Amino acid sequence: MVRGIYITANDRVTEQAIALLNSIRLYDPDTPITLIPYDENYHAIAQLLKEDYGVKVYEDLDFIERLSQKLYDIFGEGFFARPNQFRKQACWFGEFDEFLYIDTDIVVFEKIIDNLDYFKDYDFLCCDYQHSGGITNVFSPKVIEEGVFSEQELRDMFNGGWWASKKSQISEQDLYDTFAECAAHPEYFDFSQKTSDQPIINYMILKRIPRRFNLVRRPGGAPGSWGGSRHFQKQNGTLVDPRNGNQPLQYLHWAGIRIEPGCPYWEMWKHYRYLGDPNPPEDPPPKKPDNQWKTLLRKVKTKLENWS
Repeated sequence: MVRGIYITANDRVTEQAIALLNSIRLYDPDTPITLIPYDENYHAIAQLLKEDYGVKVYEDLDFIERLSQKLYDIFGEGFFARPNQFRKQACWFGEFDEFLYIDTDIVVFEKIIDNLDYFKDYDFLCCDYQHSGGITNVFSPKVIEEGVFSEQELRDMFNGGWWASKKSQISEQDLYDTFAECAAHPEYFDFSQKTSDQPIINYMILKRIPRRFNLVRRPGGAPGSWGGSRHFQKQNGTLVDPRNGNQPLQYLHWAGIRIEPGCPYWEMWKHYRYLGDPNPPEDPPPKKPDNQWKTLLRKVKTKLENWS
């Protein structure tokens, strides 16, 4: 039985990938990691991650292309804002019997693969509080009104940036059938914030994998993980969640947040990005906010350009 981690990336997210891999390898030098290319522009990052962290590229690239194209075709051209996000569905058919998928806008604070020990009782894992914010960015109220899911089932919604499962749980036909079901009922989903894969994979897991578990429901609870949560506190070089017994965070996810100087927990991200570098670069000076007069002029100019 082989355990491993999948990531998706291209050359544009090299900085994020370095921070993620630095954090993973700090706590775990051995777990195999496989890169699923996000698009054709991945060769530079693949070489860097191979040399510095032992990351391999997914072996069957033709399969990824065929799978993602067929999933794309089911909904039709232009439906999804970022259809390449569906390439991560190749996780179900790769080399690992048990796997963890992680987005690159994450850093981890532990040997993250050990969470797969829960697979002795479950077939799918997530670890976040997505469900506590309601169904926004995943489903529309139609799924409740039409009895697609119960309120209890919707408590198992999750963020698509961190999840784990087993190779045998979803077949290629399961994927195609799920996408066809979803394409027949686009009114069930909330794509207003340009999410692409998250609503569909949530639908698939809720429909097809009953033995699922969100780690935040473990005995004693679990810390949060979203970079937009401002209440985390730095303690002994890591972050703790004072709302959950000062438990150390397992990972931090900047979902929906541009990682740049001034963003939440920037210093934590920068620490992992330049881990081991004796001369990390200085942050650029913060941008000065436009004064009200400049802001008004810019709005007027924009309106005039739109009218012309």
